[in-house]
Amino acid sequence: MSTKFADFIQEKKLDSRRILAASAKLEGLRPEDRAIRLAKRQNKAKVAAGKSDDKPAAASQKPRSGRPVTQRALDMAVAGKSLTGPQKTRILRAVNAILEQKKQGAIELGALFEFVARPKRKPVKEKTK
Repeated sequence: MSTKFADFIQEKKLDSRRILAASAKLEGLRPEDRAIRLAKRQNKAKVAAGKSDDKPAAASQKPRSGRPVTQRALDMAVAGKSLTGPQKTRILRAVNAILEQKKQGAIELGALFEFVARPKRKPVKEKTK
């Protein structure tokens, strides 16, 4: 039994090495990302010191994660094992980048992965003394 992801990459003839390379290029940290993180840290220190409470423009941007898709995550996706949300999103971004290069339309997360309903959490019992 193959998974949606395995069927998709076989249908579109995508190589896993190319997905890894695209993800590394997309998710890799760049100097502007480091500058965003530095601005956030410096602003946080200013707010803690009580000097300023306004947010700089650089802090409103979101830096790249710096964590590309790994071979292990791709193997888990092909096998149909559970992945975290960020892992699925990184794989989706890399696949969409490759499809864009091939002049094909972007896809959504549901086209690659089955949505598994989470088991409901048991209510937390309060401690009584």
